[in-house]
Amino acid sequence: MSDNQTPTVRSNDAQAQRTVLPAVDVFEDASGITLLADMPGVPKERLDVKVEADTLSIEGEVVAPTPEGLEAVYAEVRVPRYRRTFTLSRELDTAKVDANLKDGVLTLRIPKQAHAQPRRVEVRVG
Repeated sequence: MSDNQTPTVRSNDAQAQRTVLPAVDVFEDASGITLLADMPGVPKERLDVKVEADTLSIEGEVVAPTPEGLEAVYAEVRVPRYRRTFTLSRELDTAKVDANLKDGVLTLRIPKQAHAQPRRVEVRVG
C-alpha cells in the first residue's frame, strides 16, 4: 500500500476550499490491514470512502457548528475538507472493506484475499 500525498486547493462554485491530509496509521497482520485516519469534525453523512480498482480514497468535510437561530455574517475560519488516497496491494480483498467512524477516527479493515493469507499445511507420516 502506498500513499499518494498531494495536497490540493480546489475551486467549488468560485469558492476556494482547503484540502487537508488526515493523519493516518496503518497496521498489518497475517489476515489484512487496519487503517486509522484522524478526521475530527466529520460526520458520517459527510464522509466518503471509495475503492476503485486498486485505489482507496477517503474524503470528509468538517461541519462547523452554527448556533441555532444564528447565521454567519462574517467568518475567518475555513472549514477544511479531508482528502487522502492510497494505492492498495492486489493481495487485499477490496470487496470486503469494513469501515467504522467513532470519536473522529475512521477505522478501515481490509482483509487479505484467501490465497494471500498464510495457511497451515498438514504433514502426514508414511
